[in-house]
Amino acid sequence: MDLLEHLLAHDRWATLSLLEASRDLNEIQLDREFDIGHRTLRQTYQHLIHNIAFWSGLMVGRPLGGNPSEVSPDDSIDALIARFERTHTAFADLAKQLAQGRRLADTFVDHYGEKATFGGAILHNVLHSAEHRTEALHILRRLGVPNLEETDLLLWEYTVWRAR
Repeated sequence: MDLLEHLLAHDRWATLSLLEASRDLNEIQLDREFDIGHRTLRQTYQHLIHNIAFWSGLMVGRPLGGNPSEVSPDDSIDALIARFERTHTAFADLAKQLAQGRRLADTFVDHYGEKATFGGAILHNVLHSAEHRTEALHILRRLGVPNLEETDLLLWEYTVWRAR
């Protein structure tokens, strides 16, 4: 088993699962404020997706401008899913390329002007997404979304990965 590929596959599935679970929510629900995450479900998803693109850009020497809170306030779930798919695919491809090139311990300059390892940035991205998925799951529960599944890695392994 390639641990990086396993981690990236779970990361993609877990985020897509929550985005898909959000499809039936209306605009008011997506923008309802809570005392967790980035205040709303839409902003939490926007931040999570922006962060992946932000760090991917830093790692390839093309940092993104702007702030994740400047992302369009009217992003639909379909638009967020499409952006996540593009962003995560590029991130996963970059991570695998760096691993295959044995460059995970190599460094780049981050947004603070500090040296960061590629491996550290990849792990940061995955863990950062997991943190915000927990917040999104909490918001979805508070909004009353039924039949929510946990996005735990072993649950994914038991139910999705092994079934392939």
